[in-house]
Amino acid sequence: MRTGRCLCGAVTYELAGDLIATAVCHCDHCQRQGGSAFSVNLIAHVSQLTVHGELKTYEERGELGDDVYVRRRFCPACGSPIVSELKVPEGIIAVKAGTLDDKSEVLPTVEAWCVDKQPWVSLPGMAVSMEREGG
Repeated sequence: MRTGRCLCGAVTYELAGDLIATAVCHCDHCQRQGGSAFSVNLIAHVSQLTVHGELKTYEERGELGDDVYVRRRFCPACGSPIVSELKVPEGIIAVKAGTLDDKSEVLPTVEAWCVDKQPWVSLPGMAVSMEREGG
């Protein structure tokens, strides 16, 4: 069982079971949301996550303003990003690794959206590197 919280402690969570992956996302949206060059995410099934406290949601839509493709959920008090809910594949979430109580065992092996990767970023040990998500 992994546990975590937002910066102010108003939102806490438990993440149970084995992860699908631990992934670094270099997409422009993750860079903007996190204020960093990339986001480190624990990829899991939505059923594995139990959240205590209120989360606000920002719905990202496609470039033409069409369907929602990711719901970015965060603490309304301090703004800490907690989890992104992906539309495809359905039921898959990305919990923000920086919110874990114990980050010592986080070991990303996948990186996605390398097309947006900052030129000064070099991450060792990546088993899979994708130019874009899913490809």
